Amino acid sequence: MRRERQVRHRVEQPEDRLAVRELHREAFGDHGRVVADLVDGLRARVGAGHGISLVAEVGGGVVGHVVLTDALLDAPRRLVTVRVLSPLAVLPAAQRQGVGRALVAAALQHESTRAVPVVFVEGDPGYYSRLGFEPGGPHGFRKPSLRIPDAAFQAFLLPSHEPWMTGTLVYPDVFWRHDAVGLRDPGA
Repeated sequence: MRRERQVRHRVEQPEDRLAVRELHREAFGDHGRVVADLVDGLRARVGAGHGISLVAEVGGGVVGHVVLTDALLDAPRRLVTVRVLSPLAVLPAAQRQGVGRALVAAALQHESTRAVPVVFVEGDPGYYSRLGFEPGGPHGFRKPSLRIPDAAFQAFLLPSHEPWMTGTLVYPDVFWRHDAVGLRDPGA
């Protein structure tokens, strides 16, 4: 039996917090503390009903985690509530086994049952394109920061998306507070 079939996905529980924090620290290396702090900050939004946090579990241990939180799309007609998928992490020992793919699929399935029209991600286009994400620009979406490479700004359109829903993505304040938007120039 393949390892990915042994993975169980569920909503993150309070008792998962330490394991999730350590997972992000390990998965993101030098940047892990910033990402773990971002996750801690996003939990308040999730707890207030503005997102979802899912874990992947194997044998009772947390091996993967993803958060989707509300953001705004500044569309011509009105502000539209959308979701941002960030961060996604899998323990290095569990990578390349379908854990991340399955977590993203579970998260997108959850969002497709709601009135969410678009899920955005800032990430590796080689990876996320395999999961159905497409470049945001051709759909009329504008990135929230010039520091985000064009190829990294991607969107997944859900059934409730309508053609007029275009415009600029506005990240929630928590991403800015943790300086978790785009790439910083270390030499600047």
